Amino acid sequence: MSDFLSRRGFLRTAAASSAAFAMPRIAFAADGFVNVYTGADSNISDFWTNVVLPGFRAVNSDAKVRVVDAGDNAGLRAIADRAMAALGSDNDPQVDMFESYTPDQTRGSIEAGLWVNIATSGIEGWNRVNPAAKETDFDLPYRGSQVLLAYDATRVSADEVPKTWDEMTAWIHANPGQFIYNRPDKGGSGGNFVRRAIHEANGRDPSKFSLDNYSDAYAAETLPGAWDILKALAPSLYENGSYSSGNTQSIQLLAQGVIKMTPVWSDQVLQAIKMGVLPETTGLVQLQDLALCGGFSRITVPTNAAHLDVAMELMSYVMSEEIQSKIITELGGFPGVSWDYVDADLRAKYSDVIPASIPTFPSGDWEAVINDGWYRNVAPGVSRG
Repeated sequence: MSDFLSRRGFLRTAAASSAAFAMPRIAFAADGFVNVYTGADSNISDFWTNVVLPGFRAVNSDAKVRVVDAGDNAGLRAIADRAMAALGSDNDPQVDMFESYTPDQTRGSIEAGLWVNIATSGIEGWNRVNPAAKETDFDLPYRGSQVLLAYDATRVSADEVPKTWDEMTAWIHANPGQFIYNRPDKGGSGGNFVRRAIHEANGRDPSKFSLDNYSDAYAAETLPGAWDILKALAPSLYENGSYSSGNTQSIQLLAQGVIKMTPVWSDQVLQAIKMGVLPETTGLVQLQDLALCGGFSRITVPTNAAHLDVAMELMSYVMSEEIQSKIITELGGFPGVSWDYVDADLRAKYSDVIPASIPTFPSGDWEAVINDGWYRNVAPGVSRG
């Protein structure tokens, strides 16, 4: 499969932007840079470098902000540990903002006062955050991604499009061979489709699953119902029970007209449509009884940042309508704000994918047991690897 369709580095955005977002001028140290650390994929750092920062500098010409690649989440944790160690001293932690980091990853950091309380900080934009995306007062959910259903709107009529789990399974059975999802250990679109089946088998209640409540006994109690649901679907799937090898192959099969519908990541499918990999006639829909799983990337700011005032202004800018709309159009993500605060034309265009809920599913011990259970109970004839 071609690399350009992979979820990592799916598109390197190069569209520069200027902004008309009014903010006061900020005083900077003579040669001080604001350091924004990220451990995300290259398309995210490109979005910040080519879209966010030019717009921010357009209204703050003295702003000296750089995006620094931390490598991965372990790199971010190491930098957060450095900031934690510097707390209460005159040492510069050399970080002003984290992109895609949550406070719970640094043990005891909230209690120690490491993170800015965004809810009480007075930044412009906090009141616009989607309530379903909020987790703590110390992180700012600014972009998201969820699994959706993508379909060929030239072959699936509007009155056929499923809006609930039951409608979707009825459509699959009524259209044998026209639906596929990827193996759950080969990509999040298929993995979260499997997790939606787990939610369905457990009263559509995501709160029943957490990192802390995993046990072998509890898994044995809660997972078999999902295996029954997915086994019943198998004969109606593509080739009587075939599963794609990843997120990318599912999109390719839809693009080739081999199938009519498949689960997809929101950011990946929006970029595929923008690039012409999928036609403009590709339809997107989210289940409204309980959405397919997703999540948000979160900004955190240490209280001992050397350029705290700049970091706070930058957070406000990221939550502006302009940047939140560009998260959809340039990045292919979901906004961190409620959809009422993005461009009206975009709201209308993506009305079918606006979720009524934003469920998540824990990883940890759950991940291995779900993957193992799926292969053993749903697809015993499918080889791993």
